[in-house]
Amino acid sequence: MTDEKNPRYNTGNPVCDAVHFINDTTYAVLPQDIAHKLAEVEKNFWGCVRWFADKELGWIEERVNASDRLREEWRQKCEKSSATSTTTETSADAT
Repeated sequence: MTDEKNPRYNTGNPVCDAVHFINDTTYAVLPQDIAHKLAEVEKNFWGCVRWFADKELGWIEERVNASDRLREEWRQKCEKSSATSTTTETSADAT
């Protein structure tokens, strides 16, 4: 089963060798044109998955940046409202 000239099946890791062989035979049992078309479909699928993953990573970064801005706005509003309530309490105590 293993070809001494083919390092693809002689990696020294029997699990990787078996996975490579099974993947190769999956395509080998199909007619050549169908195997190539199936491979193209798979590449397109994984390309779409990669594109979506890249988009999602960008969206995550945008959400984190937006949350930082919101957090800062909330902090400033809390400081402003606590300063206003402190000033109101102080002026009420003075009268």
